[in-house]
Amino acid sequence: MNIFNKIGLKSPVIILAPMSGVTSYPYRMLNRSYGCEMAFTEMLCARSLSNLNRKTLEMLKTSADDKPLGIQFVAREEKYLLKSMEIAQGYDFDIVDFNAACPMKKIVNVGKSAALLKEPKVLKLLLKAIIANTDKYVTVKIRIGWDNADHAKDIACTAEDAGIDALFVHGRTKAQGYAGTVDYRAIAKIKKALKIPVIASGDIFSAELAKKMIDETGADGVMVARGAMGDPWIFKNIRAVFSGKKPAPLPDSREVARTMRMHLDMYIDFYGEIRGVKMFHKYYNWYTRGFKDVRPLRVKVDGAKRTGDMLALIKEFDGREFAKKEPRIYY
Repeated sequence: MNIFNKIGLKSPVIILAPMSGVTSYPYRMLNRSYGCEMAFTEMLCARSLSNLNRKTLEMLKTSADDKPLGIQFVAREEKYLLKSMEIAQGYDFDIVDFNAACPMKKIVNVGKSAALLKEPKVLKLLLKAIIANTDKYVTVKIRIGWDNADHAKDIACTAEDAGIDALFVHGRTKAQGYAGTVDYRAIAKIKKALKIPVIASGDIFSAELAKKMIDETGADGVMVARGAMGDPWIFKNIRAVFSGKKPAPLPDSREVARTMRMHLDMYIDFYGEIRGVKMFHKYYNWYTRGFKDVRPLRVKVDGAKRTGDMLALIKEFDGREFAKKEPRIYY
């Protein structure tokens, strides 16, 4: 039995990925209400958490219903990593994940995250430090390489040798960022080489693409990131396809509007009206993708500051028709 089965997940595993500025507590709970079984907090900067940064501490807020839950750290210096783990012990979570996949310049330029793909020895030492200082399951998220996939298997094996319980792999290099195509073959080679579970990510924008990922890589599950932005229905549809059923029809604007109202309420309850409405701006844009004549609404969203402003824009969207192009949400 692998770690995911032990914490109550079905196979193949379907997980909501950690995303900075996105996977807050209310966002996780919204997606759980639509079939998401496991989620991660936003990526936590170990140094910020060590310094008790208010916003970073806020990212750790959870509840008994927010389970199973993983937390993810980004770090390079062991002292900050261990201090942040000590602080996090006061919170209820199931998995500690270490980020070695983020391609953002401000992070890799200081030797963190995907930069560690070029320093496997440093990565291994940091993973060993986590494992030695927690009784939780430990995982790592990587990319298939810095600028090519030649050493993808070696990086994954190094992580496994450190003693991790599972590996998450995004099928692009750091150099690709989120452009270009996912390398299914590189993920398949990693899966074949490792004994621990391998969860694949990259371009999981539909249930069909999730199945393609499993079929072509042999991975033990998928991690959904950008594909869930504005599409919480994706989790039930992926599970349906994995069970040999057809995914549900795409939700019409009335269903999307109903979900937006619920989502907005959750954000206002958690962050307060002013902050909650402001944070909801980007979600409004994601939810309305694929529908006709929504550009003028998105322009108005920038000026929405109060609950009434946003509810009026949701009402104005309600009833819109699909665009001629299939309204899948691609980024």
